[in-house]
Amino acid sequence: MNTSRSNKRTWRSTALAVLLTAGALTATTAGARADDTRTETPVVTSAPADGVTESMVRVKVPLPASFGTRPAACDWLSYLRYRSSAGPDASADADRILLAQPGILEGAGAFDSVARNTVARAAEQGSHIEFWALDRRSNCLEDRTGVASGDQFTAVDYYYRGKQVAGRTFDGYVGNGRLGWMAKLGIEQTVRDEYDLLAAELPDQALRKQKVLCGGHSLGGVITGYFAAADFDGDPRTTKDAGHNQCAGYFALDTTVSTSLADLSGSIPDDTNLPDIGLGYGAVQAGLDSGVLPRSLSAPVLLNPETMTLLAIAGMGAVRDVDAEAGLPDHLPQNLNVQATNRFLFSEDTATFLSGSPAVKDFRLTNGAVLGALMDDQSVPLAFLQSSVGFFDGGPVVDKSFPVANGSQAQPGLFGTEYKAIPDRPHGPLYTWRNYDRVGDADDPGYRSADGTPFTSAGKEVSDIRELARSLAEQPLDFTEQYFPTKLVTDIQLSTSPQVKRLVVHPGGLTANPTLTVLAGDGLLAGRVPADLNPVVADGYQHLDVLTAAPVQNNGRPEPVSTNLARFARTPR
Repeated sequence: MNTSRSNKRTWRSTALAVLLTAGALTATTAGARADDTRTETPVVTSAPADGVTESMVRVKVPLPASFGTRPAACDWLSYLRYRSSAGPDASADADRILLAQPGILEGAGAFDSVARNTVARAAEQGSHIEFWALDRRSNCLEDRTGVASGDQFTAVDYYYRGKQVAGRTFDGYVGNGRLGWMAKLGIEQTVRDEYDLLAAELPDQALRKQKVLCGGHSLGGVITGYFAAADFDGDPRTTKDAGHNQCAGYFALDTTVSTSLADLSGSIPDDTNLPDIGLGYGAVQAGLDSGVLPRSLSAPVLLNPETMTLLAIAGMGAVRDVDAEAGLPDHLPQNLNVQATNRFLFSEDTATFLSGSPAVKDFRLTNGAVLGALMDDQSVPLAFLQSSVGFFDGGPVVDKSFPVANGSQAQPGLFGTEYKAIPDRPHGPLYTWRNYDRVGDADDPGYRSADGTPFTSAGKEVSDIRELARSLAEQPLDFTEQYFPTKLVTDIQLSTSPQVKRLVVHPGGLTANPTLTVLAGDGLLAGRVPADLNPVVADGYQHLDVLTAAPVQNNGRPEPVSTNLARFARTPR
């Protein structure tokens, strides 16, 4: 074991914990407001020296009084700011600023790899740009104290066993009864938040129009569409405030810039608690206001605040030592939510799911294999959660036929099309994880399905398991989103209702600026790529890979998403 590397990572994790628990530092960046309405905190991670400086920025933008009682933290907007270390300190002096909206159940931390890669690639081309990864306002409810401890067992004890960390005790996950203010947190407030943040950070509208590129991933493309068509001063005759006049161009990452969810088929699983929009806008809003309908999107297993936290905890183990045997499965609580989620993700077939045996804790797995089982496209059965980070190694694997059989093509938009695999020997060998850049090497066993189909190949693996772990575990703003506003989706689903339709004041704004569309070759739009958009297609990429892909790919070439973003930032057209 390389102890110097281990010590270095431990030190960085400790530094991160100190930054997160001691409170934000008042910004000293040139041009920043030195008052109590803005803070900027350096972010320390185990990222390689790539010439990129990262910080977390918080700007006080109170909600209207009509939203009612909410935590004080929810009157602040947050984003992760990535900039060239050799570039200017002030954002206004950057050559370009990319402003990214996250997708469904996604936080700012998910942009870590693509943000770093894009800023670094632009610097190689002589441009000093910034990448701002936005966090939705509702993420103010998340408690990262346990994750910030840097130790996954401490984190589990904090969230599940009442252990104090840094003098704090976990208050529990926030129930629907305490989310009344989120009943009004829909598309109108979401795009208003983006506008208010931009206006606060870059007060000069002409500069915004010249330097800002607006975009996002997944649902972030639709939010960008509504932003582009919005009017922010209440007078459609004046257009300096119009959304499209805050941007020099748009970018869409495995999505399209539009005001429809049609291109995101499969991004919302059928078993979530999403209300029936057939009730109509008024009835849905009344249900949200009263609490009869859930104000935060979740599912009985896999997609809820508790299980989202487990992804970060799994990432912590891989950050510390990706090749060490994992102790997490044995340390997890035995509650119904966690156990049902483990069964869903780690059952070979329906019989195993129903019996619960063998369970994940019956297998010997490294920290990397645990994280890979939770996130890789040859393991996790939901397409919008999949990334391509390598494959199991160290022992025999078999086809995973639950919840759908390999080769069935059942609901490809939801489950994806990649063959799924699972370790075959409980209480047997130590299953390791073969990282993306070792797939296809001379020592690769080349695992195949029972029908002879290779489970994967070098051209299908694009993301580094260590980078993914870092994004999940080390960012002060989450990779995932524990409290996604139900109203944000129902508003867009009810786009033809007068209450939502009125928000599209400048429909021409969607095409008023040049757009870069980058699609994952195996992502949500696979097989139905809108040719009229002239998209860049990243071959072999899954839906998350457009955010998580490594800077150098297995073909030896630079990562295409960040390469094209950097090129577009230089000359939007």
